Amino acid sequence: MVWSLRNGVLAVTVDGTVAVMNDVAYRILGLPARRSDIGRPFTGVLQGQPEVARIIAGAFDLAHLPNRAELRLKSTNKVIGYTISQVHDSRGRLTGATLFFKDLTRVEQLEERERLRDRLAALGEMAAAIAHEVKNPLAGIEVMAGILKRQLPESQDAQTILGDIIKEAKMANAIVLEVLEFVRPIRLQVEHMSLLDVIKDAIALADTHAPRGKVDVTLAIPGDLATIQGDPHQLRQLFTNLLINAFEAMSGRGSVRIHATELPFERDEEAPTGGDALVGAMVQVDVTDDGPGVPPDVVDRIFSPFFTTKPQGTGLGLAIVRKIVNAHDGRIDVQVPASGGTQFRVTLPVSSDHELFR
Repeated sequence: MVWSLRNGVLAVTVDGTVAVMNDVAYRILGLPARRSDIGRPFTGVLQGQPEVARIIAGAFDLAHLPNRAELRLKSTNKVIGYTISQVHDSRGRLTGATLFFKDLTRVEQLEERERLRDRLAALGEMAAAIAHEVKNPLAGIEVMAGILKRQLPESQDAQTILGDIIKEAKMANAIVLEVLEFVRPIRLQVEHMSLLDVIKDAIALADTHAPRGKVDVTLAIPGDLATIQGDPHQLRQLFTNLLINAFEAMSGRGSVRIHATELPFERDEEAPTGGDALVGAMVQVDVTDDGPGVPPDVVDRIFSPFFTTKPQGTGLGLAIVRKIVNAHDGRIDVQVPASGGTQFRVTLPVSSDHELFR
């Protein structure tokens, strides 16, 4: 019965050994399924998932256990919902603990998209007001400062000050335009396209928008990689933004590796319709740099609109990236490897009919 459950089940005896661990548990936790794990200490089996090991260890110490709780697995960035309970024998003696859990990653993504839509609706109204109340006066400031600059050619102080005014007006206007672009709904112009061509174009575009310096960009993309159905313009912007982010983080030195692979068809055992559902082929693109990496305390906010750690940043670059990925029914994850740097993983369906991440 345990082996046929659609949830992960992990039972541990009071002496700390694994009594039951079904295949769904292995798959959700990203661990290789080994029958030899039965009878082993759970700390060894869950060595790659210390958060889960701590929950089980606490089951023998806490008087009140959480009935429903959620946990994000740092190793895979998955979100699981879990219930843990103690097991007693007929005499009431504690004999073990059982953890039931389910992968809630897709549910969380759907909720986050709904929250983002709500924020964008409110932001859209604000952006329209900004465009009317701010954009035109900024253009007037820039024009008037330019005229005044031409009328005072002999005053070096005036030239410097007016030059700064023009530069700041241009920057403010660019921010307004970027906000308007972000809140505008994406209407995809879908066609069969090559990701290799899109990524090559993105590298060239990123070079014109950010100082690359001596950063080396390496491509590891198979020539026979499946073409996908997508909007080449939007995907070009997606990878351009990721590369600009990497170039700016590395300050002219380092390397960026772009690796792409095709993920085959597989069965989704968590399909809500009963029985397995066929998941379409996906293309996975990793953009990895060896820069300073992302601080752990900001990883969860990195795709939030207007969040930035850069002095001159608008905080919309990565928010736009996620918006484009969502429009393609894809997924984007960020990881900070132990060796350093940052890895952005973009997963896109080969066919736009698939709704794997909706």
